[in-house]
Amino acid sequence: MNKKRSLMFTLVRGTAAILIALLVATVLIFISAEGATFGAKIAQTGSALRQLLIGPAFRNNGTVSVKNLTDVLAAMIPIIFTGLATCVMFSANQFNLGAEGGIMLGAFVSALVAVYFPLPGALLPIAAVLLGGISVGIMMLIPAVLKAKLGVSEMVNSLMLNYAVMYFIKYLLNTHLADKTKGQIMTYEFQPNAAIPQLVDNGSKLSWGFVVALVAVVLCSLFMYRTRWGYATRMIGINQQFSKYSGMNVAGIIILSQVLGGLLAGFGGGIEMLGRYTSFNWSALPGYGWTGITVAILAGNNPIYVPLAAFFISYLNKGCSLMSTYSGVPSQLIDILQAVIFLFFAAKQFLARYRQRLVVKSTEEELKLAAAAAAAEEGGAK
Repeated sequence: MNKKRSLMFTLVRGTAAILIALLVATVLIFISAEGATFGAKIAQTGSALRQLLIGPAFRNNGTVSVKNLTDVLAAMIPIIFTGLATCVMFSANQFNLGAEGGIMLGAFVSALVAVYFPLPGALLPIAAVLLGGISVGIMMLIPAVLKAKLGVSEMVNSLMLNYAVMYFIKYLLNTHLADKTKGQIMTYEFQPNAAIPQLVDNGSKLSWGFVVALVAVVLCSLFMYRTRWGYATRMIGINQQFSKYSGMNVAGIIILSQVLGGLLAGFGGGIEMLGRYTSFNWSALPGYGWTGITVAILAGNNPIYVPLAAFFISYLNKGCSLMSTYSGVPSQLIDILQAVIFLFFAAKQFLARYRQRLVVKSTEEELKLAAAAAAAEEGGAK
């Protein structure tokens, strides 16, 4: 199947999955509506859907809501990084789920640097984010080396590692690093120059980290599609045995893909922490890593589409929040939407017949072109 038809199939499949998810959401909203009559339930469902689909962009009076839109963009920052991390690892057929613990560790290490390292000016946030990313890259060596050298499942290792990281951070906070003068478990305040500057001053917490995230998208795309390491990563993901017999360093690429994924997740954690908070107070895994998996799946493991997928998920998140506030529908509906989207994207047989028809049409067109070229060549020879 040619690239044009492949892109068409991806768009149709993605649109169908999203529409089915919204249909499921509509049914659940109708069931949970508190109206006493059928008409009242319909009215509440319509109001809730308006908040879900239109609320993040427009106010009730029809004017554009800049605050809501900047909230959506701010929420994209961490899931762009976890989406990129997942794209890199999944492209190598490495189902590493460590971005969740990685973003928490990156945020924690960056927070410690922001509290205790007396660095001047902009050097402090830069050093904090870099050290946060490096720490997660080192962490990812554990599942990467175990998979490359011993064949241990990276999915199981990384999943368990997430919780090991979370409880280790909680232990350090509870016993050594917490500011005892506060009413909750948190670190001391960051140094003033550790904060990443805001792009807009409207309370949305949209920092310059958003620009850094877009730069990371470009760099990841160049790495995946313009370097031999990126090519090797994708080839190993397609056929590891063929890559091995072709002379590729399979073990090295497996380790590289997971370490790069860790670096990206760590950078995302550091940027999110310094762009949004003044001290570290996360008491549980933040959920950005799990959302990053959905983002990567929506993007088809292509880094260039990650911002679009992240915007879609962030938009729905904001819509669910508004719907919960103004319509009484639980905000956890976003988890159901993501689960349904994930289900249909992961189902190999979803729209398989449509894909087969596209493959047949593409083959027929190629055969016709080949026949026409052969006829033209034969006519020229005569």
